[in-house]
Amino acid sequence: MGDHEGVSVSGGDAPQVVHVGGEIDIDRAPMLARALHVAITQPDGPAEIVVDLAEMSFCDSAGLNALVQARRTAAEHGKRLSLRSPQPQMLRLLKTTGADALFPITDT
Repeated sequence: MGDHEGVSVSGGDAPQVVHVGGEIDIDRAPMLARALHVAITQPDGPAEIVVDLAEMSFCDSAGLNALVQARRTAAEHGKRLSLRSPQPQMLRLLKTTGADALFPITDT
């Protein structure tokens, strides 16, 4: 994996940021799902989780499903999940599926 591949979490600040890089497909979506689940369910974690997609080059339906499931988990825990800087391919996927209505989307 290169420097921008994979999933990493920067902790200690509010909101918590989950950085997603490279391609998120059926093979790598479980890694994203696990990282988001941990970020959302950690005790005394921040109320907002930001998924930073600036370095994500591709996402398929498995990756989108991981995000939608994480949103549901966040809602169950009284937390908010937002997407930061999705690339054009991801924006198209969100709009095509209607999932753009599920997530606050920010550029910062």
